[in-house]
Amino acid sequence: MRRLLVPVVAMLMILGSSSAASAAKSPLETWAKDTWRSMVAMTDPRTGLVSDNITGDLTEPAAYTSPTNIGGYLWSAVAAERLGIISGREARARVTRTLDTLARLRRHQPSGMFYNWYDPATGDVITTWPIEDHHVVTPFLSSVDNGWLAAALRVVRGAYPTLAPKADRMLSRMNFGFYYNPAATTPIGTRGLIRGGFWDTEPPPATTSCSVPQNGVWFTCNHYDITVTEPRMATYLGISAGQIPAKAYYDTMRTLPDSCDYSWQEMQPRGFHTTHLGVSVYEGSYRYRGITFVPSWGGDMFEALMPDLFVPEAQWGPRSWGRNHPATVAGQIEHGLNDAKYGYWGFSPASDPAGGYEVYGVDAMGMDTGGYPSDVQKSNYDAGFGACRPAGPAPDYGDGVVTPHAAFLGLPYAPRPAVANLSRLAKNFDAYGPGGFYDAVNVGTGQVARRYLSLDQAMIMGAVGNYRGGNVLKEAFVDRSFERRIRPLLAAEAFNVPAGQKLPQLGGGR
Repeated sequence: MRRLLVPVVAMLMILGSSSAASAAKSPLETWAKDTWRSMVAMTDPRTGLVSDNITGDLTEPAAYTSPTNIGGYLWSAVAAERLGIISGREARARVTRTLDTLARLRRHQPSGMFYNWYDPATGDVITTWPIEDHHVVTPFLSSVDNGWLAAALRVVRGAYPTLAPKADRMLSRMNFGFYYNPAATTPIGTRGLIRGGFWDTEPPPATTSCSVPQNGVWFTCNHYDITVTEPRMATYLGISAGQIPAKAYYDTMRTLPDSCDYSWQEMQPRGFHTTHLGVSVYEGSYRYRGITFVPSWGGDMFEALMPDLFVPEAQWGPRSWGRNHPATVAGQIEHGLNDAKYGYWGFSPASDPAGGYEVYGVDAMGMDTGGYPSDVQKSNYDAGFGACRPAGPAPDYGDGVVTPHAAFLGLPYAPRPAVANLSRLAKNFDAYGPGGFYDAVNVGTGQVARRYLSLDQAMIMGAVGNYRGGNVLKEAFVDRSFERRIRPLLAAEAFNVPAGQKLPQLGGGR
């Protein structure tokens, strides 16, 4: 898989980051080393299962974990070894311990999928929530969470051949076709989507009023019908394994239709119709502050860029993701620096500095009208929808909340702006602790969410591991079979995003 490295090096040279001198001065290795420290502190040494989160002083890990969290720890160990933070021997020992525990965890046998919540100390499926009101939990199996665990197992298989049989025993049983509903229809008329997940025991009445009993389980009513969102990883995996038809990639929507029937979406898209694998595709896009892009649902970096940690989307789809990923990052920078004028950027779901968890994003860059706000005041951007809906008043942005992991995700497309942004956060706020950057910063008040989420820390490890470690996750994740099935799908498409559009935040046109 070394063939991936040449385009990456070329990209970094274009972005002006190939200088050996600047590389030597980069703080990225220090940040990654401290981030890894938080992952170690969150991980039970007996089971190798990482907790969902931990307090900022690294003393109190949460008593629950998920398949995504466990997967994040696995790929973080691979990245930590490549970055020289831990030895190969330690990395393999840690990964082995986690794989051995995974092998004995209870899972849904017909699909091979893992439950959404486990006790990291025992590996037991959680049926009573361990905090707050201790409510009863009906075990759920999420397509998205299992997608991230499967991605991590692929990384382990590619990085450590001696551990491949252990990883394969779990991967080979995970059937993403179990989530696929060929009858699910989108507003643009395409048919065939993956579901959010299912319960294998009857859920509470409030849920059963909407859930669909089928094949001995109760499926959620929601399906994932948006292209630029994180469930595409599960779709990639299902297609690559022959469990989901290839056309499912094109069945999701780039935007909702441009008719007044869908004028509730963030803005009126512009685009054209085309056909791929017999599927009629509407190549819609939005435009914000001079930047054209295909939106995610909430306008956040996680939805847009997390799959790109593993799948070389920009390289394989130069006319689609190769245009959209830089535009997404440029839009986030433009929002933070010049529209909302926070002085900082990077917006994605994370801890709320005031307590709890919150969704953050660039409202204008998501299809959801209410959007994921970038500020505490939840200022609303409303561009209107042509003659169907008048534009609303200009938003009055308040105290912005910046999430460091979002800036790390932008490293491949804006390395210098990302490092500069993160350096300013560390310098100007109490935003950095013993486990690296705290989860979120209110840059208006200076209030900081002083805790670490294993998922967000794992995204940081993956981003730095790829950027400074020769695309280590992509290199391990992709095999010939995956490339043969997925690359042609990405290569065939051209998003309605202009080639070489000027992106001043990234140093000009691309």
